[in-house]
Amino acid sequence: MSITTKNMDKNTLGIWYGIAAYTIWGILPLYWKLLQVIPALEILAHRIFWSFVFMALVVVVTRGLKPLLSAAANRKKLLLMFFAGVLISVNWLTYIYAVNNDFVIEASMGYFINPLVVVVLGVTVLKERLTRWQLTALILAGLGVLLIAVQYGRVPWIALFLAASFAAYGLIKKMVNIGSITGLTLETFIVMPVALVYIYNLEASGIGALNTTSFTTGLILAGTGVITATPLLLYARGIENTTFSMMGFLQYIAPSINLFLGVFIFREHFTFYHFLSFCLIWAALAIFTLANLDILKEPVLTSGKQVSN
Repeated sequence: MSITTKNMDKNTLGIWYGIAAYTIWGILPLYWKLLQVIPALEILAHRIFWSFVFMALVVVVTRGLKPLLSAAANRKKLLLMFFAGVLISVNWLTYIYAVNNDFVIEASMGYFINPLVVVVLGVTVLKERLTRWQLTALILAGLGVLLIAVQYGRVPWIALFLAASFAAYGLIKKMVNIGSITGLTLETFIVMPVALVYIYNLEASGIGALNTTSFTTGLILAGTGVITATPLLLYARGIENTTFSMMGFLQYIAPSINLFLGVFIFREHFTFYHFLSFCLIWAALAIFTLANLDILKEPVLTSGKQVSN
């Protein structure tokens, strides 16, 4: 097998990991509906704690303690994982704040903006190159997001923060040379103590979900560790095997599924402007994907010069 074929297979594998991760994230609202009686901040704390428990079990089963200790001994990697853990926790907290304060539309906008930020970071920081077709896709997606922003009527600060925090998280995952299991275990371990203290205080006060809800609800709450860690693991594997820019455009899968659930399952309001924006973004995704698979071939654009593929 040639080097080119190996690289192609690796890229394809990364794309499939990305598709799986974003599909799971897309259907997660169905899971959160089962826990709507529990305060969002408490759900966040349980997500963090049970994710660490799940990842600790994965480390034991896969015998990954040695690489975990090795990574923890590397100050640079540990620092990067610290920032990754903080970023993903802040991203979750921002989303919870948005939902609890009636900024759901703005939060959804953030996940449409995120791929644009990812692509920009991929080009500017990682020096990934875009072809003319990929640049066209980026412009189309930008127009789609701009259409929603104009219709919304003000600067969507929550959406921008959600997009920037998750894009920065993905950039760290791309830059650090560490296995997906090791990385996620370190991330959750770093923020887990804060979550555990919060859960303990609620339970000790008699107002925690484990004290006030049914056994079934408690099991569903514990399951947040699995449904949180699994797509993050898949996302990390995708980042390892394909380009940062491609993972950015695969991001559109999740909000598209969210849109379907919102319109047809939850019966939320859907305007004509949302429809136009949705069409522009999906057209951008189609063009970018075809260009990435070399079905649409164009010279690569970099630093204002054309470089032959």
